[in-house]
Amino acid sequence: MAILSIQSHVVYGYAGNTAAVFPMQRLGHEVWAVNTVEFSNHTGYGKWRGKVLGAELADELVTGLDERDVLYNCEAVLSGYLGDASTGSVIRNAVKKVRSKNINALYCCDPVMGDIGRGFYVKPDIPDIFKNELIPLADIVFPNQFELEALTGLNTQTLTDAVKAVNILHEMGPSIVLVTSFREKDGELGMIASDKQKKEIYKINTPELPLGNGVAGTGDMTSAVFLSRFLETKNLKKTLELCTAAVFGVLEKSFKYAASQEKKNLPELKFISAQQELVSPSYSFKADKI
Repeated sequence: MAILSIQSHVVYGYAGNTAAVFPMQRLGHEVWAVNTVEFSNHTGYGKWRGKVLGAELADELVTGLDERDVLYNCEAVLSGYLGDASTGSVIRNAVKKVRSKNINALYCCDPVMGDIGRGFYVKPDIPDIFKNELIPLADIVFPNQFELEALTGLNTQTLTDAVKAVNILHEMGPSIVLVTSFREKDGELGMIASDKQKKEIYKINTPELPLGNGVAGTGDMTSAVFLSRFLETKNLKKTLELCTAAVFGVLEKSFKYAASQEKKNLPELKFISAQQELVSPSYSFKADKI
């Protein structure tokens, strides 16, 4: 079985598909990558080259897969950074095509829009595409705390308010919500995972690494690892614990590498040297039921 991943792509560093495809492959999945943009590097550097590839090309690639009659072998569609609002219709059509061949295929939506400290970094029409078109279609949605607030209109400074926002997202469609970053107190960073059908909700915390404004691609990695582990275990608590341990392990090794460099560029994920953290993490963290 395979995962169809429709996201951005960068040549240098890790973001979008470059941060999602390798973790899913390393965890044993075939991945069909459709790139929505092709940039020299992620936009956090302030300058980059390349272009948005456009909805027409992405749609043509998915149509080609359909013509090969392989979509029945797709168990999940994962989408992330859109680049352009028109790509939303491509993702919607791709999900419908896959589900017409495999009724059990999941659609997993990472509503990439912005982050705390950076605000929105997508075109103004992108948030409405997520809210009105893609999230209602999704089985699993992966907002960070900033995106959770943007999608629901709630302030999530407390865990109680964050749970209220999660429930609003459930009402929009998705059965499973993973809040990929939630800061409840200084020195810790957590995630919240909720399954509406099973009426389960968990939170998990790790020490917060001194990464400044964060590392590009972390959310893309998180959604990829969570999806991979969920397809494997079908268990929300176990998936959350495995995902958290893997993400923390990769981030810690990436931070240590960046700190050792005399030339202080923006830190990048170090997937190759830290790849064992994806499979058998060095750390373990316990998820607590809320």
